[in-house]
Amino acid sequence: MSFLKNRTPQPTATRAWAAAALVDVVLILVFAAVGRDAHHRGDVVTGVLLTAWPFLLGAAAGWAAARSWRNPFSPTRAGVPVWLGALVGGMLLRAVTGQSVVLPFIIVATLSLAVLLLGYRLVAALIRRRRHP
Repeated sequence: MSFLKNRTPQPTATRAWAAAALVDVVLILVFAAVGRDAHHRGDVVTGVLLTAWPFLLGAAAGWAAARSWRNPFSPTRAGVPVWLGALVGGMLLRAVTGQSVVLPFIIVATLSLAVLLLGYRLVAALIRRRRHP
């Protein structure tokens, strides 16, 4: 049974990927909320969820494809796949469900999601480097 020890996530590792996943969800919801506030003032909660769900599913696909739980705060191993998953998956899901996908929105989403999903990981990487030179 010693092979199970290597497969069982450590509590700290589990907390790390759960925290990163939660931060990703919150930041995608913030992205959707800001967009909804700028363009649609009605029905806040369901409106935000309607806007966010394609990006959340896309981010989850990015997490799974890159196995981001292995290094959830890495800007390259987790951040880029989660960002691209959220962006590309989100836009594709919006398109197939009849939601608007126009060039200005794609540009804003590309930049906003990059800043949000890569930004906190870059800050975390800088903090790690300063603590462990």
